[in-house]
Amino acid sequence: MIDIVLSGFGKMGKEIFSMLQEKDDVTLYTTEDICAFDPAIASGAVCIDFTSPEAFRKNYRFIADNFRAAVIGTTGWNDIREEVAGYFREKGKTMIYASNFSIGVNIFFEIARVASAMVASSGGYDPYITELHHKFKLDSPSGTAVTLAGIVESETSKKPAVQSVRCGHIPGIHNLGFESADDRILLSHEAFSRRGFAAGAINAAFWALETEGVFDFRTILNERFKKLLDNEKY
Repeated sequence: MIDIVLSGFGKMGKEIFSMLQEKDDVTLYTTEDICAFDPAIASGAVCIDFTSPEAFRKNYRFIADNFRAAVIGTTGWNDIREEVAGYFREKGKTMIYASNFSIGVNIFFEIARVASAMVASSGGYDPYITELHHKFKLDSPSGTAVTLAGIVESETSKKPAVQSVRCGHIPGIHNLGFESADDRILLSHEAFSRRGFAAGAINAAFWALETEGVFDFRTILNERFKKLLDNEKY
């Protein structure tokens, strides 16, 4: 059995709640005020946080002080990432964070890394990113776009132009383009719903009990992908 506490009950929180209700090995709690949650229960539980950047900045110390482990899906706090990671390490607590918990997006990140390295070796290409989300999304550009831009810049030494669109009810579309005088390479990921993000966060909650330290979800996934590929017979 695993105890999971959902911090925040917005659209993502509700999606995760719906999926966790289907699991028999989970005791599930929800709260809109994590700092008011019972520390006795928290000590053995994993906190899944999908709140707001402002709320997480106020609450992360309480989470690290009281919970067994944490999965952080909230974005918009990248400027204090080292401070947050350092606090979790100081408290000896596990934290898994991500700009996007979708398995598909993390595969997209790895494809983008390889493509960026190949483009850099060829020369003559300029990178750009476009991202589209629903009109209620608070951060712009998205955390996913920021991560993608960092991957591209680290491989190409070029900072990609990033354009954000906030409109309607788009779950999330991210495009990475490489433009030359002769052609264009375009990579794209489109989410059809929030279910993929929720599934990844739930996986991370279970994995958080199997590991110690502070990790980007992408790092954990890449390690698991590598093990799977190494075990394949060709």
